[in-house]
Amino acid sequence: MESKTNSFWILVTCICVIAVHHQANAEEPLTGKELIQSVCKTRGNDELCEQVLMSDPTSEHANLQDLAMIVLKAAAENASGILVDAKKMIDDPFVEPTIQQGLADCKENLLDAESQIQDTVASILSNDKLDAQLWLKAALAAIDTCDDSIPGDDDILSRRSVTFRQLCNIAVAINKKMMGITA
Repeated sequence: MESKTNSFWILVTCICVIAVHHQANAEEPLTGKELIQSVCKTRGNDELCEQVLMSDPTSEHANLQDLAMIVLKAAAENASGILVDAKKMIDDPFVEPTIQQGLADCKENLLDAESQIQDTVASILSNDKLDAQLWLKAALAAIDTCDDSIPGDDDILSRRSVTFRQLCNIAVAINKKMMGITA
């Protein structure tokens, strides 16, 4: 009986040693530039991704949540810029009434997109990554609806909305990474 007890404790000790060794050799989570490069290499526009994420002074030691906040701030600033442009175009007396109506519709969708970015931030800060994904998808749908309400794709709003989409897609990728989804 004593032999079985000793064998049991030897086995437990071996398992503990292996676990401690495995934990000691476990990869430290990436932060800063390495994390940014890891996130951005999976994106279609890694140049914009790296530019935006590295532009913040806190990115040097940033984790995934920090990176999400950086890109969401950039997306919110982009949406605000698009909104300012839309308001200017609405007030332009030389713009056709049908275009002005489309711009007014677009403006409402931009306000929704800004709100959805704020909701995304709140979701990430409260560690609700599923809601964050839903809010990001809603913001992307709002910018699509905005674009659809204005004829053509050559106007300044359509060009700026491309950047908004890219920023939101970077946030989606970061949020998926926080959820442990690699694709």
